Amino acid sequence: MLNLQYASSLLHRNARLIASKRMSTAAISAKSSIYTSDANHKSQAQVMPRANFSTGNSVPLANGKMSFNRVCREWRCKFEGDKATSESLEAIAAVVDDLLPTIKGISDDITVNRLVCGGCLDFKLMMTVPLDDFGPWEESGYAPESEFLEKIKAIEGVSMVETQTITNMEI
Repeated sequence: MLNLQYASSLLHRNARLIASKRMSTAAISAKSSIYTSDANHKSQAQVMPRANFSTGNSVPLANGKMSFNRVCREWRCKFEGDKATSESLEAIAAVVDDLLPTIKGISDDITVNRLVCGGCLDFKLMMTVPLDDFGPWEESGYAPESEFLEKIKAIEGVSMVETQTITNMEI
């Protein structure tokens, strides 16, 4: 069974290595292995073969059936009220408008997506950048993340403020 926590840390480490050190996929592959443990022998681990990718700065996933070359940072929260009239959602929109020029300056190839679910009262802002730009952005603390989070945490009706780093590939 695949150790999901290890696989997640491997994915994150590979993205950082490629992006911050501009390492080739071959160099990453040489440094990375996915470990599994047998259900009957949990203390024994075996190294699984690495996928061989020659598609530039792509990091393999799913035993070579998927790869990624873009990483997304998601900022999310819950808001109160109806999506059409919510004062907390309106205040979040003002923060986004204020910081959007800074966010778009993170990378020449950034995509910014805003997601709002009126049913579960979710607000999400997703910024996706190429691997080459992810490492420097991560090293900066994902600026302007701390400013954005601080501002939305101060809004009445906003709760469950969270962040997540994930891959985001158009297929």
